Amino acid sequence: MATKFSKETYLYWYELMQLIRQFELKAEEMYKMAGKIRGFFHAYVGQEAIAAGCMTATQQDDPFITAYRDHGLALAKGVSPNACMAELYGKATGCAKGKGGSMHFFSLEHRFFGGHGIVGAQIGTGAGLAFAEQYKGTKNVVLCYFGDGAARQGMLHETFNLAMLWKLPVIFICENNNYAMGTSIERTSNVIDIYKLADAYEMPADKVDAMIPELVHESVARAVKRAREGDGPTLLEFKTYRYKGHSISDPQKYRSKEEVDEYKNQDPIVKVRQTILSNAFATEEELQAIDARIDAAVEESVKFAEESPWPDDSEVLKDVYIDQNYPFIVD
Repeated sequence: MATKFSKETYLYWYELMQLIRQFELKAEEMYKMAGKIRGFFHAYVGQEAIAAGCMTATQQDDPFITAYRDHGLALAKGVSPNACMAELYGKATGCAKGKGGSMHFFSLEHRFFGGHGIVGAQIGTGAGLAFAEQYKGTKNVVLCYFGDGAARQGMLHETFNLAMLWKLPVIFICENNNYAMGTSIERTSNVIDIYKLADAYEMPADKVDAMIPELVHESVARAVKRAREGDGPTLLEFKTYRYKGHSISDPQKYRSKEEVDEYKNQDPIVKVRQTILSNAFATEEELQAIDARIDAAVEESVKFAEESPWPDDSEVLKDVYIDQNYPFIVD
């Protein structure tokens, strides 16, 4: 079977998607069974093809910003499993010094700007990042991710208007996994094709089957080229699916087991593995070696988090933004 993409690309996709999948499953285990992770926890299981396709269509200096389902994209951008797991544990060695937890991963080094808990807030912030890149004269393109629920926020419309007016180098990516928490998209809007929201601003847009990393890559590559050439933003609606609930504590009574199984039959990791084997890009034994390496890295991340120190009490007021000229601060 001929492919558009190289052996190296497929092996990269496979390893990255497996890392995200196994990390999330292990973190869920530590959350549920061991009680080591507290607070909210939103897993990326099922959506890994988005991270994979976006990474091969962008450059390392291109900033990513997302909502609170952020573990998978942080790992994709190169934040280590150790730093990610430690952050989930709330340890000082975490990627946000243990202060952010599951919903607020961050790494300036890896150009990963969060992890935002306020629904839709990252849309405006993502445009701000793009304005900064434009102002500094870089050719970097911001990938700004949000869920289908956030598409109903007023922030989206204000941001789309200015992003088009100023031709900002940003790709707005709606990870449409069919449910805003437990509410289906059909129950929240008369417009169920989110990519059509771009029409009001004459913004280029597309709807993509995001269970297929090849299609994700191609759509992002087109949008990146347009942004780097100064032609402004694109809206991509990525049709995807989360196998887990909105958060780990979600009982998922709003959908059937048959629906979940239907999407699991489209699993992107299984498909990429089949492509690799059918094209002799790797043997079963070589793929098993990749799996073993990932398992070891994930286990090491748990060990690292367990052995890492808690943040010192002196850290509690650090990394908090204060404007000394703000007139309402009381000493």
